Amino acid sequence: MGIDLGTANTLVHVRGQGIVLNEPSVVAMSKPGNVVLSVGVDARKMLGRTPADIVAMRPLKDGVIADFDVTEQMIKYFIAKVHNRSWHVSRPRTVLGVPSGVTEVEKRAVTDAAIHAGCREAYLVEEPMAAAIGAGLPIQEATGSMIVDIGGGTSEVAVVSLGGIVASKSIRIGGDEMDQGIVQFVRRNFNLLIGDRTAEDIKIAMGSAYPLPEDKKFHVRGRDLMTGLPKTVEMTTIQVREALADVVTAIVTTVKETLEDTPPELITDIMDRGVILAGGGALLRGLDELLAHETMMPVYVAEDPLTTVVRGTGIVLEELDTLKRVVITSQKAKALR
Repeated sequence: MGIDLGTANTLVHVRGQGIVLNEPSVVAMSKPGNVVLSVGVDARKMLGRTPADIVAMRPLKDGVIADFDVTEQMIKYFIAKVHNRSWHVSRPRTVLGVPSGVTEVEKRAVTDAAIHAGCREAYLVEEPMAAAIGAGLPIQEATGSMIVDIGGGTSEVAVVSLGGIVASKSIRIGGDEMDQGIVQFVRRNFNLLIGDRTAEDIKIAMGSAYPLPEDKKFHVRGRDLMTGLPKTVEMTTIQVREALADVVTAIVTTVKETLEDTPPELITDIMDRGVILAGGGALLRGLDELLAHETMMPVYVAEDPLTTVVRGTGIVLEELDTLKRVVITSQKAKALR
């Protein structure tokens, strides 16, 4: 199976069946004994709503494992859930997507978590490469392709040619930082405290990176920091765009820096083919227009950008012999192969 172990969501692709699971990377545990109460969709509903003896958490931060034991439990749960749907998947061979900027220690942590969770073999693929494969880019050809993968915890830009990454940049900024930008903006400008889930809802419903044809007003509910009482304020889409500006600027700058590191011959290919956006951040309204304006290149959003990485891991799994070059494996995975 192919697994996109994301900061915000985990997706699982099973050979011959396609994507069989897409759930939030959230685990709810009881504090005294660290017993897992729920994982995924049910656990996400608990975020910000738990009593003192229950903690709902995301075990991954910035695309890498922040809590090894909880991540292992989460992977076990997802494998078991897929196993119930597909009786022949037991101790599967697994391909996992990881950010391109991860350290050797972080790579080892991911493969160890997968092996301990019951996987027979664990292969790692850099997420921008997996996204490029999932988006259908000709990565094996002697032409340049640029992919921009914006996830919950990381944003990665890569230029791919002849089955390898020629130039790449990875920043630990993504959808989560966009949510935090909205939380801080509302706190600073309206003296109102809102939660991360509310901020995410605002981002999805009203967020944009480029001026919209028509700006709208909407209501935001939270807690007044002065009185401690519930309060409703009116916010505009222009203000949401302002709240997201720092993160969007960082992503645009990363794309420009990657282009500066790209050989001239490949720049010509990218100008012809265009830049491809993938990941949940690609759904931010107007981001493609802004990048096209800033880079003077055509920019396109991949088909179903949320699933490009996991589709890429599925393709790598099916064509492991021909795509062996794109795989990174840790020492433990090699030992168990």
